[in-house]
Amino acid sequence: MIRQISVFETIDDLNREVVNLIDYLLQSRPTISIALSGGSTPKALFDYWSKAKREFDYWKRIRLFWGDERCVPPDDEMSNFGMTKEHLLDKIPIPPGNIFRIVGENDPGQEAMRYGELIEKEVHSFDLVLLGLGDDGHTVSIFPPSIKLWKSPQTCVVNRHPESGMERITITGKVVNGASYVAFLVTGSSKAAKVEEIILHRKEHINSYPAAKVAPASGNLFWLLDARAAALLQSKPFINFANKLK
Repeated sequence: MIRQISVFETIDDLNREVVNLIDYLLQSRPTISIALSGGSTPKALFDYWSKAKREFDYWKRIRLFWGDERCVPPDDEMSNFGMTKEHLLDKIPIPPGNIFRIVGENDPGQEAMRYGELIEKEVHSFDLVLLGLGDDGHTVSIFPPSIKLWKSPQTCVVNRHPESGMERITITGKVVNGASYVAFLVTGSSKAAKVEEIILHRKEHINSYPAAKVAPASGNLFWLLDARAAALLQSKPFINFANKLK
């Protein structure tokens, strides 16, 4: 597996690189399917993306899915879809038929089955999966106490947050690792310790942190970090500080 680790001076630099990666994928594909992430870092990406790309001819070639969702209605402040709608979807001319949301207000078990079948029918494998990294080492909605779900044979499963108990619907490891490209978007000093552990000592944590299990078969894994998240990696020679994806 090839990992490319890039550190950016500003959040806008990081966001620009994500959009550049999407442009690169569009050069060789008529349409692309992307699994989006929730959280504060994607929120900034969505604000940037909605301003950088406004053309209908661009958005008609992009199909948007979600890697996970909380089991709440879309108008709930905890909804990943609701956040994406506010910061991206309401600002761009994307065809409604290109938006494939997880219906968080549905029965969780039935919705996990429905969305899994939808992915299997529509995607086969994602062109790009965007991931966040939790302070506890989780990614999508698979947490350290439920790490066994990573190897589930199902495409989507229901999981519970280990502290709040809130139910979530999430894609599993086979979907993440089956993607053509996978990119972690990680910002903030609170993530620095986990970034160091997973990047520098992955084998030691592969059975503890779900994020350490991300290893796409394609070999195309990108870590896109801001300087704070990469603070404990600064002296490593394999880190790219040139703000360029290659």
